Amino acid sequence: MSFDPNAYRESSLTGWEEASAGWIRHQRPMREWSAEVSHAMIAAVAPQPGERVLELAAGLGETGMLAAEIVAPVGSVVISDQAEGMLAGARARAAELGVAGVEFEVLNAEWIDLPLASVDVVLCRYGYMLMADPAAALAETRRVLRPGGRAGLAVWDAVEANPWAGVPAAVLAEREPVGGAGGGDGPGPFALGSEQRLRALLEDAGFAEIEVARVEMLRRHESFEEFWELTLDLSRSFHDAVLSRPEAEISEIHDAVAARLAPFTATDGSLAVPGRTLVAGAEA
Repeated sequence: MSFDPNAYRESSLTGWEEASAGWIRHQRPMREWSAEVSHAMIAAVAPQPGERVLELAAGLGETGMLAAEIVAPVGSVVISDQAEGMLAGARARAAELGVAGVEFEVLNAEWIDLPLASVDVVLCRYGYMLMADPAAALAETRRVLRPGGRAGLAVWDAVEANPWAGVPAAVLAEREPVGGAGGGDGPGPFALGSEQRLRALLEDAGFAEIEVARVEMLRRHESFEEFWELTLDLSRSFHDAVLSRPEAEISEIHDAVAARLAPFTATDGSLAVPGRTLVAGAEA
């Protein structure tokens, strides 16, 4: 089946609006899982006081808020996402923390509605691999950066290094092939899980001084049931693919995923499931 980018964009926006409530509910564990990644991104771009920072596909804006603390009091941060629901959660989090110097904008990363050379730093955590045209998004990122500006991004490494997502996807795929896993030319969580492809896209967009690092992480859960419910709540595609099936088959999928995650399960039933992220820094 040929890939329809416009249909994908429409579906993606709808999916993220629907998922935003779950992301807000579970923001604390997600923030803990990804904290090291956000700090690695900040280190890769080294924001300076007074600079203007843009965060794309920001979700709840955790990485942009870290940058806001550094560029204050004269600098500023634009936290952007295509989903209004995500930005509502980001605004609430910023208010909770008392973060100043932050603006919130609905922006599409494939055509950024900002002037040429208008920001010093662009951040994007787990966004480019989910875009219909990541090459266009990176070209837009390069366009809005001032000469010498820096881009810092994170994408998931290969699916084999991320069993928290690879195991549920594999169980579903064995029952009925499903799209969206990435790794090919289309968008998906692991679509950019190759350092070679990531470097090539950055080079083609006009970036230089590209550095890529791997960040290991653990996703901790008190129990498999917590992992299961959270995965259903955060992933609209997994939620729909599982819950559209008969109850007996849902139970079979549940048990199969639990069995394959047994190697990451402690005697008290808690899980520590590994993951790995590619963090790249590049200069415009």
